Amino acid sequence: MPSRSKSTQAVRLAIVGTGGMANHHAKMFAADPHCKIVAACDVDSARVEKFTAEHGIAGCYTDLKKMLKTEQIDAVSVVTSDAFHMPVSLACIKAGKHVLCEKPLALNAKDARKMAAAAKRAGIIHMVNFSYRDWPCLHGAADAIRKGQLGELRHVEASYLQAWLVSKAWDDWRTSQWLLWRLSTAHGSKGALGDIGVHIIDYAMLPAGPITEVYCKLKTFPKAKNERIGEYHFDANDSAILQVEFANGALGVIHTTRWAPGHENRLALKISGTLGSIELDSDLSDRKFRICAGEDVHTSHWREVECEPIPGNYARFIAAIRKKQPVDPDFARGAQVQRVLDAAFDSHLTGRAVKI
Repeated sequence: MPSRSKSTQAVRLAIVGTGGMANHHAKMFAADPHCKIVAACDVDSARVEKFTAEHGIAGCYTDLKKMLKTEQIDAVSVVTSDAFHMPVSLACIKAGKHVLCEKPLALNAKDARKMAAAAKRAGIIHMVNFSYRDWPCLHGAADAIRKGQLGELRHVEASYLQAWLVSKAWDDWRTSQWLLWRLSTAHGSKGALGDIGVHIIDYAMLPAGPITEVYCKLKTFPKAKNERIGEYHFDANDSAILQVEFANGALGVIHTTRWAPGHENRLALKISGTLGSIELDSDLSDRKFRICAGEDVHTSHWREVECEPIPGNYARFIAAIRKKQPVDPDFARGAQVQRVLDAAFDSHLTGRAVKI
């Protein structure tokens, strides 16, 4: 049976994988009065020791099975590299722990479905950390579309742009392991499409609905002598362009790249229908969206809408455990997004559109 906390007790959480993103997980969970981080685990002993010391975490492990057997844990946050999401999550599910897993849920849809099925059978709370589900503008736009303010959807434009192959705003990728591995398939990377494309696909589908067909082109640009630095061979895609069709009949273009100077981390979305259009641009705001609808379509007048704050993923995960209620985005959603990613990779290889 799944491990569950009483609603009056703090959820006892462990973090598996203690690289860069794990620090954000630790800070967010530590800020929640209903959560207590009791342990962390990583195959790199020096890294996990440093992590637990910095965040004041008592339990320090390099063996996942030992941690799960030794510690009194209710939930686990999986922050490993992509290739280990499935084995780590399945081990935690088998041990009856609730699981928050970083995206992408798995390396392919088959594995993602396996994870979703295991979580469902175990009756645990399961969630994928699609970070931008935290943004009020996305939920506000989705609500406006559900209410029919855009009419029947016709066209979708979505993009996720980063600049770190040009800019050093985050770090110099040439000397940073946390960036270098994202360029190498041998290190578990699925490239820009798998790393950030997964976000913009979920971001577009939340308001626009499921994607049913994909045509994709991927490209890996030259970056270094012999396309290698040390153990890292640069063969993962840097840029992706997807032409898609949605279940409601709308057509769309989704694209992502790491070669976009001036956009450190920008998500943009425009959805147009028979009655109006909505625009979101994270370079401007994650709290506001613009809408041109109703009589405004005749003058191309855009109104700005400010959205109410919403609880973030980490808080909603802990709340779901305490209330014993499902939470979105769950593993089934992760598997749905993974199906789109798989179709995109298949399309690139075959040169043909792939139906989902």
